[in-house]
Amino acid sequence: MQTEIDKLAPGGGSLMIAWQLKGKRALLVGGGEVGASRIGHLLGADAHITLLCPEKGLHPTTKDYIAKYPNRIAYYDRRFTGPAELHKMDIVLTAIDSPATSREIVDLCRQAKIPVNAADIPELCDFYFGAHIRDGPLQIMISSNGNGPRISALMKEKVQASLDGYEGLALSKIGQLRAELKERVPEIGGPLGRKRMKWMSKICNEWPLIDFTLLDSAMIQKLLDEGWEKDRVPTFTEVCSKPRPLGVEDSSKEHRFGSSLLIPIAHFVAGAALMAAVILARQR
Repeated sequence: MQTEIDKLAPGGGSLMIAWQLKGKRALLVGGGEVGASRIGHLLGADAHITLLCPEKGLHPTTKDYIAKYPNRIAYYDRRFTGPAELHKMDIVLTAIDSPATSREIVDLCRQAKIPVNAADIPELCDFYFGAHIRDGPLQIMISSNGNGPRISALMKEKVQASLDGYEGLALSKIGQLRAELKERVPEIGGPLGRKRMKWMSKICNEWPLIDFTLLDSAMIQKLLDEGWEKDRVPTFTEVCSKPRPLGVEDSSKEHRFGSSLLIPIAHFVAGAALMAAVILARQR
């Protein structure tokens, strides 16, 4: 019988994590089209960016970023000059057309123990940029681990199509509910901490995801009073005076978070498997 350990991935993948860069210093070498994309990701993660690129190599979007975020992007009209550029940097990215220069920068980063990404040279990268979906606090990344960026983009389209468009708002409201509950029960770990986590999991499993989008501060307090304090999960109509979205009823399985995504995700996985098989067949 196959155990949980047997089911683990056999290796060769990446550690998929949500790297917190808020307030961290990021060095970006290159401001062309790829560099502009990197800036968008770094700004979205609240990093402080140092950009090195001759003015003539700046992409129009990069110029717009520099003009719009002067307090977040320190721009220098020059090329990378040497090890001193890495001083106090937390992360380094290269997006230039010179593999030799990218390799030089990567070697310097290795010596300084700074994580580095060299665009279009996957074997040199400590981390990859995959295809991203962003909706407020919701972030989904699809990575081919450097094998096929275009396939990642196609898979992103499939995942995007499976979403309803309100997931980000719902997650924001769930975050507010979780924060208010932690105000009442600040204990980390221990019996109360575990009970808090279990109650949050239960309400997320039992409420249709779209219902969370209607929560306001008063409703959150009522939900905690009628739910957490009484060790139960109230129905939406018990805590909300607003009309429920059309087509959604209590205990509607098709609108719960897990159930609403189950079928589209199954289709996505099947499509991805077929796509991978076609690619392998072509390579043979």
